[in-house]
Amino acid sequence: MSALELIRTMWLHSAWADTEIARALATSHHLDDEAWREYLHILGAEEVWLSRIEERTPRAPVWPDMTPAETSAFRASLSREYATLLERIGDDALMQRVTYTTSDGRVFANALGDILTHVALHGQYHRGKVNLLLRQREAMPAPVDFIGYIRGAAAATQTSASTARASGD
Repeated sequence: MSALELIRTMWLHSAWADTEIARALATSHHLDDEAWREYLHILGAEEVWLSRIEERTPRAPVWPDMTPAETSAFRASLSREYATLLERIGDDALMQRVTYTTSDGRVFANALGDILTHVALHGQYHRGKVNLLLRQREAMPAPVDFIGYIRGAAAATQTSASTARASGD
């Protein structure tokens, strides 16, 4: 598998995981502002980094405030836009430098592949925080494990986690 194929797979996972987190939040009877804020940050960060890559003004801040309806449309748009970006580039593009300015005014330049990897991993970190908040409120977490995505099965639910422990996964 090439580096580009791996990053494409990571982004397919990210889009899927964003949808799973949204579903878990929507079905939770214990939704609170903290879990919702963490989820919105995932999307806000994805947007800010995409805007840096595309050299444009971001449509939302890194910590956005949106309604569920706005969020659904925004998530779908981000998914399509990242898919389009990844379809139009080749392996050589992953080494191209992207120069950007951080929110505190510092200028950096990083390889596109490193940025795409960072954003995917950053999202997974915050999805874990959302799942922790859901568990603390005795709500069902979202099945967002990468290997679960690859297997096509829910890997993060309480039922499948018990099965995985019993089978040694």
